[in-house]
Amino acid sequence: MQLPSNPFKNMLIKREPMWGCWAGFATGYAAEIIANTGFDWLLIDGEHAPNTVPTILAQLQAVAPYSSAPVVRSVNHDPALIKQLLDIGTQTLMVPMVESAEQAAALVRATRYPPHGIRGVGGGLVRATRWDGVDDYLNKAHESLCLIVQVESPKGVEQVEAIAATDGVDAVFIGPADLSVGMGYPGNPGHPDVQSAIQKVINTVHAAGKPVGILAPLEEDARRYQALGCQFIAVGIDISLLRQGALATLARYKELPAQPSTRTY
Repeated sequence: MQLPSNPFKNMLIKREPMWGCWAGFATGYAAEIIANTGFDWLLIDGEHAPNTVPTILAQLQAVAPYSSAPVVRSVNHDPALIKQLLDIGTQTLMVPMVESAEQAAALVRATRYPPHGIRGVGGGLVRATRWDGVDDYLNKAHESLCLIVQVESPKGVEQVEAIAATDGVDAVFIGPADLSVGMGYPGNPGHPDVQSAIQKVINTVHAAGKPVGILAPLEEDARRYQALGCQFIAVGIDISLLRQGALATLARYKELPAQPSTRTY
């Protein structure tokens, strides 16, 4: 059996816009519903959603028949956890809060087998190898992997040139919410200082020849970030979509208290 192709990585190469959705329900059933709608990619969130390795596996299995490419976000930089996520078949990995080239290089090593990294060999135990069905997996695994690092802090912005230049980093994803908090503007990523930092990240990553992504559930934000040069943009969050849809439906039948508005993302 040949190494499975990575559809997300293939789409990045085409340099076309990629519209995505955050999958936060932590169940295969909900992830499959979103995958069935036609988003280009889905973010299976292991950082803020109540996910574990088994629940992420269930979601990867659930969305596998669909064209929406799964991206898995780890909760941290732990190489042992990254090993598990890769072994269950994660091809595109997003890692939060990367603030230096050293951290980025360590993440690359966590995704590579020796002598180029520290990933342990699971062989016939793991889904990634199709239980030893993939020919020469140990030497070819890196070809189908895509590593996305998140720049979402002032320190990350300061170090973005070195981070983006790190060999093995395929793309950079901007976290507007964390960045705005770190810069002293909580809940206000639209502040001019935050927007200036976002523009700096986009320009610097482009100069390194790599694509940039961002989370932007509000259409006006998504369109602006696309115009600034972001290629893969998450324009929905499944939990928010459910809540907004439920409120809109209920509002047709009864008077509801005013809902707080937010531009956190």
